[in-house]
This record gives sequence, structure tokens and C-alpha cells, in this order.
Amino acid sequence: MPDEISVDCVIEDDRWQAAGLEDLAALAVTAALDHHRLGGEVVVMGCDDARIAALNADFRGKPQATNVLSWPSVEHLPHDPGQAPEMPDEEELGDIAIAYDTCSAEAEDQGKPFDHHVQHLLVHATLHLLGYDHLNDPDAELMEATERAILSRLGIPDPYQEKDR
Repeated sequence: MPDEISVDCVIEDDRWQAAGLEDLAALAVTAALDHHRLGGEVVVMGCDDARIAALNADFRGKPQATNVLSWPSVEHLPHDPGQAPEMPDEEELGDIAIAYDTCSAEAEDQGKPFDHHVQHLLVHATLHLLGYDHLNDPDAELMEATERAILSRLGIPDPYQEKDR
């Protein structure tokens, strides 16, 4: 398994430069990979809603904006619901795209600091690169618990605390 962590940012929307996406991505991706004792390379693209809507249409058949998308470099093996996925043994883990407009609106609507929300979404997307998903309740609970643990190490409050269960 790779030991080093590399986070490369591609800034397509200048607002991400001002928001410090490079630093936020480095913190979030590194925390997620450190949590799993993994290294690897992740590329993060900071874009706007129009760009992510086009990507969402192309790759998921959903022609609307979303907050974050991820593309793992490998196809992950199925795993039992609620069980951690097998970690990839690849240098290149995958790509993430994150939309400024949607992230900003969500952070405001949820009363969360923008940087906390962005880091949460980047941790979430990195976990997808590692094979986590939330297609069923046990997997969603595992993914949320893993996110909470990682975000706690970053000093970010539980993003799900207000969520009704």
C-alpha cells in the first residue's frame, strides 16, 4: 500500500481559491486516509454548479447540481452490509469534484461554517473512493460513524447531530 498522501487541487472556480480549497482538501483527505492508515493520491476539482451539473448528468444521468461527486480509481468489491469495505491497494485513489454554489448554500441553510461543511463533504467523498457507500441502513450508519470519527479529529462537530434517526 502507498505510504505517502498526495492531494492535488484543480481550481475551476476562483471562489475556491479565496475559500482555501487546497488547504481544506489537504486536511480532509489526509484525515480520512490517516484514519485508515493509507496513503495514495486524490485529485480534487473545485467547480461551480453548472460544471457539477454537467458531470452529474454525464456520469450519473442526473442533470442537476449536487454538492460533491467522486470517482474511485478501482471498482470496489461487494461487502456485507455494515462491514468496512476492503481498502484499495492503489497509488491513485480517484477524483472528487465539489461545487461552490451548492456547498455555500447548504452551509448557510444548515447554519454551519463553510469550511466545516466543505471538509465534511471531502471526507465523505474520500470514503466513497475507499469503497464506503450508504445504499442501505447498515452501510450508511458505518459511513456516518466513520465520518464522525474523522471530523472529530479535525475539531469539526458532528454533522449528523441534528438528524432525526
